[in-house]
Amino acid sequence: MRDRILDAVEQLLVSGGADAIRLDAVAAEAGVSKGGLLHHFRSKQALLAGVLERLVERFEAELPPAGSGRGAFTRAWLDATIPEDDIAAQAPADRVAVALLAGLSGGPGVLSAFQRHYETWQDRLAGDGLDPATAHLVRLAVDGWWMARLLNLAPPRGGLHAEVRARLASMIEEDA
Repeated sequence: MRDRILDAVEQLLVSGGADAIRLDAVAAEAGVSKGGLLHHFRSKQALLAGVLERLVERFEAELPPAGSGRGAFTRAWLDATIPEDDIAAQAPADRVAVALLAGLSGGPGVLSAFQRHYETWQDRLAGDGLDPATAHLVRLAVDGWWMARLLNLAPPRGGLHAEVRARLASMIEEDA
């Protein structure tokens, strides 16, 4: 039931943003009673924290272990966050956008947990064997890309999506 509830929260975040996360709306979307929802998650913040943690676990499963070779973590970061083909902004597969929404709208506790994950990831990027500026630039470009997608701030589309992604990938390969 817990996963069904978190799936519902993700769907509501994608379709309606953080304002759509109301306990009654989540219960209805998940097909559970409000009491069943409250048994697993006591508040909106707990729901958003649960979504964020589940997405972080999935994201980390796509990343290589420490010591995987020069540039491996930075390449995996790019591959796990920007698909080769352009997908519609806020599509259900847009897990990064959902994580950003959860982190930004879950209050200080959820945001601080997200910030701690980012510190760990940034440390791994900086120690990936690439020039730290290259690894940092890739992370910042990816983060900007997802913020543009999340807020529909003219993100790259179609051929430009592929070209920008290819340039980021070539930066990594040239430095590896």
